[in-house]
Amino acid sequence: MARNVVPEDELRKALVALKAEKPTLGVAKIHNLLLEANPTWAVSEKRVRKILQSEGLVATEKENGTANGAPAIHPSSRLNKSLDVEKWSSKVKVHYYNAVKGKGLVATEKISEGEVLWKEDPFVLAPEWDIYDLKVSSRACGFCSTPLGDHSPLHLPCQASSSATPCPTMFCNRLCRMHAEKVHPLLCPARNPASIPLLAFARNAQWLALHALTQCTSKLLLSAQRDDGSLDDDLQVVQGLAELGMEERFKALRDQGVEPDRENWRKAYGLYQQAFKEPKTVGEQKKLAKILKKPISEIMDKDLFDYDAFLRGLGRMSLNIEAHGGLYKLHSHLNHSCAPNVSVRHLDRRNALSRITVIARTAIEPGEELLITYTDPESNFRERRRRLSEWGFGPCQCERCLAEEKEAKESGTNTEEADELADHLRAGLGLV
Repeated sequence: MARNVVPEDELRKALVALKAEKPTLGVAKIHNLLLEANPTWAVSEKRVRKILQSEGLVATEKENGTANGAPAIHPSSRLNKSLDVEKWSSKVKVHYYNAVKGKGLVATEKISEGEVLWKEDPFVLAPEWDIYDLKVSSRACGFCSTPLGDHSPLHLPCQASSSATPCPTMFCNRLCRMHAEKVHPLLCPARNPASIPLLAFARNAQWLALHALTQCTSKLLLSAQRDDGSLDDDLQVVQGLAELGMEERFKALRDQGVEPDRENWRKAYGLYQQAFKEPKTVGEQKKLAKILKKPISEIMDKDLFDYDAFLRGLGRMSLNIEAHGGLYKLHSHLNHSCAPNVSVRHLDRRNALSRITVIARTAIEPGEELLITYTDPESNFRERRRRLSEWGFGPCQCERCLAEEKEAKESGTNTEEADELADHLRAGLGLV
């Protein structure tokens, strides 16, 4: 078959469309898809790479840290095509930047300082441990985490709780109890006692990411039991989250003298399997089977229960949960700046612990990215960069960091030596 050289504009248009449709695919796979769709085209992989790089759709060697032969580690992300942003706000949209930065949120129209952009309830909630303790002692709602005061006739117990098999979970009202059925049954000590060791382990280790992953897995498995189409939507939410696996994360931390705790990872994985797939006792197996009556697909089983998938899941949770333990569909798209232009607040009095309010800190122009801070804004730029590097984000290049770095250099401070000394001190004191 004769192959034809493709004009630059036509090729560029086809590649941009392919990458928009398949944003997570690399150059080689995009090249293969292009030739499958256009078998008469003569296009090299090198040419595909060059065009995609010029469009900012894949990382250049400099961006990717490969110029010296050592690939940089950074989180990956993909677009969630089912996400309806206008459900929350008509003033923002999702934008995919490139393979290194991934996606973000940009303004579609002018936003005023102090303007409330949207309010959002969590996809799942793994609250801070003091709130968790209130929930498991019947003193906070098992769904929204609102503290429960004096006994009210509106407060309702878990439907499965009995004197023989108690569950301490209480709910604000019928609506909260109804919504909780999308997550709670697999984490209920009465309905699925196999989950008790996993939740106890997460609590004792104060491992919020493990707790969040437990909540997510329960939600996905229960979605698979329904025929309402929610499983596809829920899977797209989870798969669209920024991801950096635990092994990859600790490659980035190795220079700081931090070693991975693989023994605890394995222990957590065993308890995770026990809770959701392979309970130890026959009685626990029967109870789990009553909840999970439909088998899950082979692909979903692999995505949830392979060890590598488990580690990726922990990484996803650590990267995306909000400071108070919520995992949010739209909020998870917000990227970092040390000089953020939006803030995330818990202002709703009724659901203050779970519902977030996103507010503009400054005026924001159309096309400008919405940014929050992932670190303590009061710390110096070296500490902020160190914290970001723990999750593969690389040195922050925001205006504030660059200005502080320039000031440090002009004052004669050797930032590299200071960073190295600080890392050694932290490692020696067991602080990293």
